[in-house]
Amino acid sequence: MTFNRKILASSVAFAAATLMATGAQAEMSDDAVRIGYLADMSGTYRDLAGPGGLEALQMAIEDFGGEVNGTPIEVLSADDRNSADVGANTVREWFDTQNVDLVSGLVASSVAIAATKVVEENNGLAIVSGSAASSITNEHCAPTHIHWVYDTYPMANATAKAVVDQGGDSWFLLTADYAFGHAMEKDVTEVVEESGGTVVDSVRHPFPTTDFSSYILQAQGSGAKVVGLANAGGDTVNAIKTASQFGLTQSGQQLAGLIVFLNDIYAMGLEATQGLLLTTGWYWNMDDESREWAERYYERVGSMPGMVHAGIYSSTTHYLNTVEEIGSDDPEAVRAAMAEKPIDDFFSRNGRIREDGRMIHDMYLVQVNAPEDATHDWDLYEVLSTIPAEQAYRPLSESQCDLVNN
Repeated sequence: MTFNRKILASSVAFAAATLMATGAQAEMSDDAVRIGYLADMSGTYRDLAGPGGLEALQMAIEDFGGEVNGTPIEVLSADDRNSADVGANTVREWFDTQNVDLVSGLVASSVAIAATKVVEENNGLAIVSGSAASSITNEHCAPTHIHWVYDTYPMANATAKAVVDQGGDSWFLLTADYAFGHAMEKDVTEVVEESGGTVVDSVRHPFPTTDFSSYILQAQGSGAKVVGLANAGGDTVNAIKTASQFGLTQSGQQLAGLIVFLNDIYAMGLEATQGLLLTTGWYWNMDDESREWAERYYERVGSMPGMVHAGIYSSTTHYLNTVEEIGSDDPEAVRAAMAEKPIDDFFSRNGRIREDGRMIHDMYLVQVNAPEDATHDWDLYEVLSTIPAEQAYRPLSESQCDLVNN
């Protein structure tokens, strides 16, 4: 499928013309707008998206009114068990038997890459919200998916650069041995070296891992000033806990969590994580608009939302608004129209969808609060600076995506 702005414009124009001629209901592909939510619902990444992400998606549908131009919105959900095969087979079944219009969620990068390949084969549409691999809109880009919340490039760029600028110029990388970890390792290495530092050594661990003892000992023996964790979820939590038990930071080394989420900090506590620098795409306590939505989410779930939960709500709302506006759930027409509209909501500031499928938006460098500075259990971050959207993400001039004319 060839993809460019001329096709985008013609697709939108065609959908709009057909809508005016035949009415909104006639342009829906069947008797419902169906969204399939695929995520880790029970394993390492459960808290990152999981049931909470499904709840955020349901909130978006309820706030939208539960239907699009008279057509009901239905949701299917499945646990991918962090298996690329399970994820791909689930999505294939959804297209074959359930007439799914949008695949949402998608957390583990191996699952996201496998699932979006199936979406592409079926000329469908997917919005990736939980995955970190920047390759999803780089070498694995396609005109049938959008990457919404974050990826390894801004997370590595902002955090690693800040640490190097503070004197942490020699690094040891502890990397999860799959697509996401490899992408993060590559991005961090580039940023550290471009900032004047060096990566003295690295080691890859299986995903998931519970015993990090040998890896932390290797990190301590490397002599590096900074130990960077190119992993996420339960792996990051276990690595930080092990580092604390082995006295890594007390011996003069600095720990840098490169993909650290709100739920990770909450689980470990401020005593263990205070002062940690990290990058996030959104923080629930950053302004009144974010707090209002977060408090509604808290009432339903019992915990504050992280950036992935907020991003799922944002992407779902943008999708439904677009389907309503063009009067069609045709994947190509919807994808084209979504890319034509700026995205400015409680989650995304200065947001837009680029031709590679990357939704870029402002990112934020934050520091974890000290226990005495927190006003309540979920008061975890201080926002230090805003990283403008155009600076946060990989520039298109460096893209390997076939959809980009460099």
